[in-house]
Amino acid sequence: MGRAEERRARQRGGRRAAPPTRSSGTPSEGVAPGGRAAARKAAARGKKGTKNGKSGIRRLFTWKKILGTFLGFCLLGIGAFIVMYMMIDVPKGNADAQKQSNIYEYSDGSVMARVGDKNREIVDLSEVPKEVQRTFVAAENKTFYTDSGVDLKGTARGLLNTLSGKGKQGGSTITQQYVKNYYLDQDQTVTRKLKELVISLKVDRTTSKDKILAGYINTSYYGRGSYGIQAAAQDYYRVDAKKLSVAQGAYLAALLQAPSQYDWAVASKTGKELVTARWNYVLDNMVEQGWLDKTERDAMKFPVPKPPKAAPGLEGQKGYLVKLANQQLEKQLVKTQGITQDEAEARVENSGWTITLNIDKKKQAQLEKSVKTQLISKLDPKKRSVDKNVQAGAVSVDPKTGKIVALYGGQDYTKHFISNANRTDYQPASTFKPVILAAALEDAAETQGGKAIGANTIYDGTSKRQVVDSNGDKVGFAPENEDDHNYGKQVTVQTAMNQSINSVFAQMGVDVGMDKVLETATKLGMDTGKLRPLPAYTLGTMGASPIQMAGVYATLDNHGKQVTPTIIKSAEQGGTETRMPDPIGEQVISREAADTVTSVLTGVVADGTAKVSVAENPARDGRKVAGKTGTSDDNLSAWFNGFTPDLVTSVALFGEDAKTGAQTKMYKTAGLPRVNGGGFPAQIWAAYTFGVAAENSKFDLDTDQGAAVQPSWTPSPTPTRSETPSSTPTTEKPSETPSETPTESPSQSPSQSPSQSPPTGEQSTPVEISTSPENPFDPNADQ
Repeated sequence: MGRAEERRARQRGGRRAAPPTRSSGTPSEGVAPGGRAAARKAAARGKKGTKNGKSGIRRLFTWKKILGTFLGFCLLGIGAFIVMYMMIDVPKGNADAQKQSNIYEYSDGSVMARVGDKNREIVDLSEVPKEVQRTFVAAENKTFYTDSGVDLKGTARGLLNTLSGKGKQGGSTITQQYVKNYYLDQDQTVTRKLKELVISLKVDRTTSKDKILAGYINTSYYGRGSYGIQAAAQDYYRVDAKKLSVAQGAYLAALLQAPSQYDWAVASKTGKELVTARWNYVLDNMVEQGWLDKTERDAMKFPVPKPPKAAPGLEGQKGYLVKLANQQLEKQLVKTQGITQDEAEARVENSGWTITLNIDKKKQAQLEKSVKTQLISKLDPKKRSVDKNVQAGAVSVDPKTGKIVALYGGQDYTKHFISNANRTDYQPASTFKPVILAAALEDAAETQGGKAIGANTIYDGTSKRQVVDSNGDKVGFAPENEDDHNYGKQVTVQTAMNQSINSVFAQMGVDVGMDKVLETATKLGMDTGKLRPLPAYTLGTMGASPIQMAGVYATLDNHGKQVTPTIIKSAEQGGTETRMPDPIGEQVISREAADTVTSVLTGVVADGTAKVSVAENPARDGRKVAGKTGTSDDNLSAWFNGFTPDLVTSVALFGEDAKTGAQTKMYKTAGLPRVNGGGFPAQIWAAYTFGVAAENSKFDLDTDQGAAVQPSWTPSPTPTRSETPSSTPTTEKPSETPSETPTESPSQSPSQSPSQSPPTGEQSTPVEISTSPENPFDPNADQ
């Protein structure tokens, strides 16, 4: 065949019609008639069809099948939603029906208080200024007037959060929040969220936006037990809703995001910063939406709310007891049900709970009586202005069970809303020193001279002695001892605890390592938050509450097994009891370390700063007692934390300006030069404890150290300062045994001359207060 014929053949039938060429081989050689290229394609197809079975996987997961499956699921979801939409009706509102009285009982079952008249008054939207209405829209849902009532993206995120156990959803519209408040409940379940979505769509179709907005602002929870804008306007600004300013409305709108955290009266520094930022956000959104003139907005100042008022029937100590019980129950609900703090608060307030407290009526009455007779009766605000600024707080705990058996939060809950038993904005001062010793014993720490730290270890007691690190370098901290007394270069740790010698414990803290000291403090029950390991904290310059310090000393009394003070004995709602955590935890420090600290603390009572008020108290009747006094810098606070084998009680006095709430000095209180821990706090403690504590009880201590098991020696204070303080602690034993000298214990007798210049006291260096609240039984900012 010639070339012309080949071309014509190709034109008629392509390569398959053309005869094989020499380069293509012949059929007998196994080459396909289409030539070498066709053979390669066939071979390639064969390989792809067999290699690793890939052709089967590709046939299974083709893009058509994937798309089909996806569309199938979408259609299934749409079908399910249509069925839900048809089956779920808009229910009757139940927000009012769910609100019932809470009953609070003493430990013996007798009723202490009944709280539950709903603090809500429905107002028509026309009674709320238009600009104030818009603050809520600007805060929560700028598209409220134009959207369909739901945020599908936010709802999807909420469903995913619920399925993954992350709790509260985000991004709900005002309509959805109204539906949740009025028609449903606060449960974080997939079913509830799907119902919320369907009902919101139906409500938006059948209800005007104004009615939805009115329902939202009238059913929302604003904190302080207030439901609805009218109650909130009265509680926060003492005005009716119709008289709210735009600035005030913006605060109430901002408050809804986190009522308990944003309440100005009890908010931490961080909480105040957050709510101020939220307030600015609301007003800026109003300007952006054209609802507020920018010039008017720029002239607005943050409207600080009024202090809260207590509910009727919560006068005296009842309000403090109820508030702490609510806080501890809320914390447990947050932990076990995956809801937010604010949702838990709304769920506890006026919701038909029966809460039995651990409060013992006899001990509670004795504690109140002791504060009245030992402190309040001696104050005369008309004669001395400082006397109206003195606040007392106390907590008494059973160390074997962790039960709070008595509590003093202030003179009257209706007059002083913040509980002094639960506040963490004052320094515990020298009552922190036992924690340092506990850390040293637990970690088997040594002095820089290589001697193990114990009750008989020798330290330098020179006032203003420079603290040095392990390299012998000064750390820039040289605390002054009480009244600038020098106790010599050779004092035992026992003596240092008895006399509360600052220079000794400042050096000991560095020897142990402040990181380990703070770690031990956390184990014992203090909230150390994000405190940095600074030497100044050896003097107790962080913040702590009497509840925290009662927990620390109860853990020591309980031989190192952690005690978390709790006020709730049981909490029941609708026949279902909420299980509370066990107040007694694990062994956090060794028994020997805890018992050694207890043994040393008996010396503070027997021959130290609490000797006059406690050891020599005629009502003591042989009871064994351990404890520690504390007086903060500038006499802002004074403490006595003490215990018998069966009862631990922390008593503190705080200087607080009666009008502004700012911390104030307590010099000249009751005509005395200053308030010391060994004065009023120890006197209150003794009058209470010796009136209720078991008699003839003894400490069961596993130690061979401390004042409880061997006599201690006390060197005579040197009235003059050392000209050249030693730069390193002395670790040699004294060549002579110093003569025993009675402890110089400041007398609190009113006969003392008030003209005497106030001494420095058990001073502590000012350091920024930590406000991190995470202990489940100490809500800190929620006071």
